[in-house]
Amino acid sequence: MSEILLVEDEEHLARGLKFNLEAEGYPTRIVGDGESALDLLLKNHHEFDLLVLDIMLPGKDGFAVAAELRKANQYIPVLMLTARGRPEDVLKGFASGADDYLPKPFDLAILLARIRSLLRRRDWSRTLLTDPPAQVRVAEPGGADALREFDVYTFAGKQVDFGTLELRANGKVFRLTLMEAELLRHLIRNAGKIVSRKSILEEVWGLHEDTDTRAIDNFVVRLRKYIEKDPSHPQHLLTVRGVGYRFLPTPAVV
Repeated sequence: MSEILLVEDEEHLARGLKFNLEAEGYPTRIVGDGESALDLLLKNHHEFDLLVLDIMLPGKDGFAVAAELRKANQYIPVLMLTARGRPEDVLKGFASGADDYLPKPFDLAILLARIRSLLRRRDWSRTLLTDPPAQVRVAEPGGADALREFDVYTFAGKQVDFGTLELRANGKVFRLTLMEAELLRHLIRNAGKIVSRKSILEEVWGLHEDTDTRAIDNFVVRLRKYIEKDPSHPQHLLTVRGVGYRFLPTPAVV
């Protein structure tokens, strides 16, 4: 049975959410600040299946909590709750390591749907890690599957597994957040093409409002650290100045 850690400082809201989550079969523990959540997850190593994290908290806010968890290689799914629904805040949440967000006020049915989705993905990843399928679809650069859905994608001696959210490159294994994986998947689908920042906002994050699209640069910088031998001189994730990015599975020989 999936256990949820709810980090919310508004006591009446926290108790109401706990009541409804447990009515749906999800044991739920409440803490009122970010430090307590980090203690449970990082110091006490208590295992939860999902973190529902408010942004506006006393002390460390939700952004800082998520960032510290990811820095410590703690990859519990994180659903952020925010009263600030501006695209800039949504992108900041994703950049800090959140897997999904929900602006307040929200409908309980929507919250439950988001929780079920994240838990399904977590269960799927656990299954792949403990009982990998006999056949895994692998897409090679330029192959017919390269622009369609795939489980594993290989390029230039590197491999990204979208089931386990792992990237193997340069002799290391990197764990991707859901949003990092979705951005990389989008770029791979459009390999060789210029992908605008605006299209990334709309097609990856579902944001259609005007916002500072340069926020996406932070995600690309992180992906370059994983993929590129020299991130300051990228060969795979290229910047197209003033427009966006282009992914090259096989770098051009200069």
